[in-house]
Amino acid sequence: MEVEEPVQEEAPSNLKSTLVVIAAFMSIFTGCGLNFAFGVYQELYESMSQLPGRTPFTGVTPAQIDLIGTLAVSMMSLGAPFASGWCKSYSPRRITLAGTIIFATANVLASFSQHLWQFVLTQGVLLGCGTCLTYITAVTVAPGWFTTHRGLAIGVISSGTGVGGVVWAPALRALNAQIGFRNTLRLTGGVSSVLLGAASLVLDWDPRTKRQIQRERATSSTSRLRVTLVDWRVARTRKFIAQCLSAGLQGAAYYAPVYFMSTYARTLGYSAATGAMFISISNASSAVGKVIIGHVADRAGRINVFLFTTLMSAIATLGLWLPSTVSGGKTLFVAFAMFYGVFAGAYVSLFPATLVELFGVEHFASVNGFLYMVRGFAALVGTPVAGALIRSAGSHVGQEVMSKLFFNTSILVGVLLVGATVGVVWVRIEAALSMMDRQVGVGGFKWRI
Repeated sequence: MEVEEPVQEEAPSNLKSTLVVIAAFMSIFTGCGLNFAFGVYQELYESMSQLPGRTPFTGVTPAQIDLIGTLAVSMMSLGAPFASGWCKSYSPRRITLAGTIIFATANVLASFSQHLWQFVLTQGVLLGCGTCLTYITAVTVAPGWFTTHRGLAIGVISSGTGVGGVVWAPALRALNAQIGFRNTLRLTGGVSSVLLGAASLVLDWDPRTKRQIQRERATSSTSRLRVTLVDWRVARTRKFIAQCLSAGLQGAAYYAPVYFMSTYARTLGYSAATGAMFISISNASSAVGKVIIGHVADRAGRINVFLFTTLMSAIATLGLWLPSTVSGGKTLFVAFAMFYGVFAGAYVSLFPATLVELFGVEHFASVNGFLYMVRGFAALVGTPVAGALIRSAGSHVGQEVMSKLFFNTSILVGVLLVGATVGVVWVRIEAALSMMDRQVGVGGFKWRI
């Protein structure tokens, strides 16, 4: 039976795997792309808080508006154990469809919101939950369809976030100006229901994983709503602990530069429109980087390239953004926007592929769900702390001084990314030791991991 399995997987690995990539890309392009474009609404809501008369955001502070986007991004990862577990209990198609309904409903309900707390619940919590079900399903299902080109495939899929950022941010800004933000939210709900609904028709487990899940169902009598926990034999390993450390530290750092990039650009003297353009530059760099680096990872070793991207993210932050906050250097910041987009984005795309390498396909869903939850908790803490450091620096006047408001935040992000790099070094060491144990008497040290 074991000899026949690879032959059975061969048939759908071309057409069906390509369709899965397209569907997963569409899911991430829509869900994550719209979620990460919240900066457009944040800028609008902050301007509304300064308008005379009564608006939903009159008297609301920027920190309170930040909460909407922070919760949306955090919920996207916090619910990962549930999303990945339910994919096994029900099916990826049903979970993606459920996420589609929640995502579209969240946008429509937000369009009728009249108070901050209503936006927090709809455009924050509910939208994040919908994104979670579509995003986590996509990154959980896709890796099983590939072996030799897994890094490239996940890179293409994850580039949906960057492409979405390039497309959705200017589109939302133009629509807000033309038809108003409430109608834009309603239109977004309709468009997302079509795109995500189409993706839900395609996403499914690969044949090998599907057979494994069917065997698990046949021997298990537990509730379908029960979340699949990480196997204790996996959770107690050093490589799992190391990956938890890396995921948490990188998750705490990752979103701060993305969220505050436009605001920081304005402290350097750029206009609001130009500041928003830097987000598009970073997203475009991220999209290209994920595909190219994913392809390189298939050849040079996914964990090796994973380590390289984490290190380069830290270097970009401490070597480009930090000096820019001191000198007010525009060139340094432009370089940072591009380099951070390429390498920090590549970390996210390589993350699922490395989990398959480290823990195998059989443990991937549970480990992936748990570690994404770790990243969600980390983002829920790291991003608000980064914003608090900016506000605590004071509101001095003057271009050079204003850029220094981000000095402490750039240090925080840099230190967190250095810590994440140390965590990945540990992961690399443990992966090498594990491989050497399995290959005793077969050969020497293998560098391509």
